[in-house]
Amino acid sequence: MALSRVRPSQPHGEGTRLLPQASRLLELPYSSFDDDDDDDAEQDPGVWYPDPPKPSPFSRCVRHLAFLWNLLFLLLGLLTLAVGVWGLLTKSPLPGGERGAPLGSDPMLLFVLAGLGASAVSLAGCLGALRASPCLLRFFLGAVLAFGGLELLGGLLLLLLRRRLRDALRDLLLLCLLRYQEDPDLQFLLDEVQRSLQCCGLESYRDWESNPYFNCSAPGVRACGVPASCCQQPLQNGSVPNAQCGFGALALGPAAAGALLHAGGCGAALAAWLRGQAGAIATAATALLLLEAVGALLALRVLRDVMAVRVWQ
Repeated sequence: MALSRVRPSQPHGEGTRLLPQASRLLELPYSSFDDDDDDDAEQDPGVWYPDPPKPSPFSRCVRHLAFLWNLLFLLLGLLTLAVGVWGLLTKSPLPGGERGAPLGSDPMLLFVLAGLGASAVSLAGCLGALRASPCLLRFFLGAVLAFGGLELLGGLLLLLLRRRLRDALRDLLLLCLLRYQEDPDLQFLLDEVQRSLQCCGLESYRDWESNPYFNCSAPGVRACGVPASCCQQPLQNGSVPNAQCGFGALALGPAAAGALLHAGGCGAALAAWLRGQAGAIATAATALLLLEAVGALLALRVLRDVMAVRVWQ
């Protein structure tokens, strides 16, 4: 007897019953457009960058130029510092010897301070450009702006106080004259002024009578004399310096002294030289300001590029 499998019939209108897993899959709010939206979001450069923005070739060139620019001024600052330190060490008193000028009034201290300032600022600019450090770049910009402001203020003061500047120079020459034998720096300065401008004393060669070593009543061979830098022929036989060419010059009459010495004073000669060099001094000051402005602009561009990358991060 053959048996047959009979499928029970369902009432009309009743759907086929689904499995629970299939029913849950049909209930999920899934759409094929969701994948497209995710891909668009990942590809949209305004939403997310896979890589940081790369600097342009011009920005890299400016950065290297800023580094080299500050490196040059760093070397110049170190050279100035070395000259100042060498000057202080060479004039330091030997053990048991006489002391020289006080450190606070030594002109070589100006070289040391200028060298330290220029080296520190230039080093900050070098490291700021090399390491892309906003802090160092801001310090460099602030220092350059401060130096530029002080230079402009000094130039304005020189223009407004020209008469007082001439008086200050006269006082400096008088100080050099009085302390000629006591301070080697003042002695070198006054000798260079008298030799270059072909002058002697402040107003005339007779001003050396106020020096205690050259006064006619002073003991020693320098009495009634003047320094060799006052002589018209400071070299003997055209090659050997003659340190005694001014001995006894104050005891001579005006005509004899005029044939031996530069009888004119250095005060008027120095004022005339400064008036003749006013254009060169103004040009040098302008060039220095332009150099500082170029360095500041380079550092400003590097700082802007660095901050653009920081904002992206």
